Amino acid sequence: MRIAVAGGTGVIGKLVVENLKEAGHEPVVLARSMGCELTNINAVGKWLVDCQSVIDVSGAATTSAAASMRYFTQSTANLVRVGREAGVQNHVAISIIGAATIDSGYYAGKAAQERMLQMLPGGYTILRTSQFHEFIGQNINRLGAGPVQMAPKARMQPIAGHEVAAALVALAQGPAQGVVQDLAGPQEEYAPDLITKYLQFQGRSPKVVEVPIPGPMGKAMRDGGILPSNSARLGLETFEVWLARQ
Repeated sequence: MRIAVAGGTGVIGKLVVENLKEAGHEPVVLARSMGCELTNINAVGKWLVDCQSVIDVSGAATTSAAASMRYFTQSTANLVRVGREAGVQNHVAISIIGAATIDSGYYAGKAAQERMLQMLPGGYTILRTSQFHEFIGQNINRLGAGPVQMAPKARMQPIAGHEVAAALVALAQGPAQGVVQDLAGPQEEYAPDLITKYLQFQGRSPKVVEVPIPGPMGKAMRDGGILPSNSARLGLETFEVWLARQ
């Protein structure tokens, strides 16, 4: 199959592309670095020719609700419209567990994306997942300050990116299914503990300071609002096992 991967140069996108190749499919990478600006419908047009499915793992580097909503609604509308004209039968989008109820900050964009897919004509599949193990390293890079490492107070159940990629590829090979079973990591974790483990793995020992994130997003992170329900499917690889492979 010829399958388009929107955001195919990102952390999860690269894993999706690798998984597609290993399964014998032809991935078509849509990314700004490849000359495809997803919010510009004219730039999207040529990329979806002869694609049977689209896997959308693109993202916006913002915590602004307005900017996130603008990006995800524009990019999703463009991909769906062009995809329908090209004959795409299944638009597979990754979302985040809790986004639809929290609807704040970056999550507001994902919530808007979910609503849009459910309103537009044609086939879609939405897979909501928990945060990725890879997310921990990204937080360290953003929140480090010399001898001090800030860590958001957050209960989470992270999952290995390669397990998410495999699930997305499996969904893209079949018919559209709407909103499917949530996917999360094998166990609940506390973000400051994971950051400490990551730093120790790197041979670093800065002072880790737990920081409460303000607003509805921070409250949800502290109160379990981003944790999966009991009905979620759970991955297998723990953070410790994932970290040992890095």
